[in-house]
Amino acid sequence: MVQAMINIDEKTNRILNIIKAKYGLKDKSAAIMHMAAEYEKEIMEPELRPKFIEKAQEIMKQKPIDVGTVENWKKMLDC
Repeated sequence: MVQAMINIDEKTNRILNIIKAKYGLKDKSAAIMHMAAEYEKEIMEPELRPKFIEKAQEIMKQKPIDVGTVENWKKMLDC
């Protein structure tokens, strides 16, 4: 386990205390780890969310656009 000394403002300290109490965590380190896990789940891995999967499946059902060569595709983008 890595140890780190950090400086946080009062608002962040209150938030950590709320998280610690809400989830019955042992200390603020556990609260920070919980926040990091939630951030990872909600922000860093959107491709695993059901909403994202539904949207990807809808896009895959659409008829593809034939652009031919890369040059033709570039011309289409310039329009």
